[in-house]
Amino acid sequence: PVLLPCSNRAEVAINVRPFGGGVSKPRSAPAVDRRSARPSSCLPATFTLMCVAGSSVGLIRSFRGVSLRASSVPADSKTPGPGSMWRTTAASVRMPRMIYGTAWKSEQTAELVEKAIETGFRGIDTACQPRHYREELVGEALQRVISKGLVERKDIFLQTKFTPPPGQDPASIPYNPRASVTAQVLESFNVSLRNLGTNYIDSLVLHSPLNTFEKTAQAWKTMEDLQLQGKVGQIGISNCYDLSTLQNLCKDARIKPAILQNRFYADTLYDTNLRKFCDENNIIYQSFWTLTANPGLLYSPQVRDAASRLDKTEAQILFKYLSMKGIVPLTGTKDLTHMQQDLEVISDQNFNLQEEDVSAIDDLIFEACKNARDE
Repeated sequence: PVLLPCSNRAEVAINVRPFGGGVSKPRSAPAVDRRSARPSSCLPATFTLMCVAGSSVGLIRSFRGVSLRASSVPADSKTPGPGSMWRTTAASVRMPRMIYGTAWKSEQTAELVEKAIETGFRGIDTACQPRHYREELVGEALQRVISKGLVERKDIFLQTKFTPPPGQDPASIPYNPRASVTAQVLESFNVSLRNLGTNYIDSLVLHSPLNTFEKTAQAWKTMEDLQLQGKVGQIGISNCYDLSTLQNLCKDARIKPAILQNRFYADTLYDTNLRKFCDENNIIYQSFWTLTANPGLLYSPQVRDAASRLDKTEAQILFKYLSMKGIVPLTGTKDLTHMQQDLEVISDQNFNLQEEDVSAIDDLIFEACKNARDE
């Protein structure tokens, strides 16, 4: 790879393609169809450019006949300005500030992903986990919207995951579970490429830590290799609720996680310490199960008051709060109106919470954490 020294606040820009890529009716009380109640073709690269920024490593691939240039433009801040639908991660990957999640969509996956992209979503989250995701139907939807000319592959931030054996249905594991951890990750990754009809992934996520840190570190090393080879834009980890695990991973890693994707709810004290560590280490926190797990926040008097005053829904208020806190939420709605409302959170330049609204929700989260500790 070609090395380009740069400062902590500099990013590498490619002049063609970065990775990644009236009054609304209020939502009613939490409904099962709003969020699942169950937890849980481009040219080949000619070379890879590495930007070493402090202790993190960012990758941008170049393409045949396409030049690269270094930019002194500061990387996106944790709280980008209103209407900014994208942000730049530590790996110099452009990531939307809201992502469409595809878990539990079953046979509806292709239809819903196509609808989400037509509505304006440019970030799609999936996993090589047939138990909960239909990754191949995500690929089918991508091919449809590309063939219609709605988007190009470069316009889409595509995130998938390697799911370790315990998270898989034993009858449908998409790789050999008896193979080494390295072989499992590589086989799963190649299955994802076939399923999604692409030759690169913008964001590859370890779906959960493995049962020992040694195995977790081996899976991470394999993912680092994929990023260093230019096959993956960035890597991250999900369902990691133990701070020491994330700290040790960052300490031992050649490439730190660009993202941490966790369930955002009171049972884990809203990952307060983990999110603080993420902020300190330029790791972007993605939230899932955000609405379903938080009816107390969503339908609190404080959130309802802000929604009424701003002519927004309660869900939009909570998503805007998270966005202002630097969190990238996933939304898995199947409803077209809700898709449009969710996108307004990151596209409406006139939509911002007042300082007192943010403080009120801060207080609600503090109280929820206090109550969870007491229990």
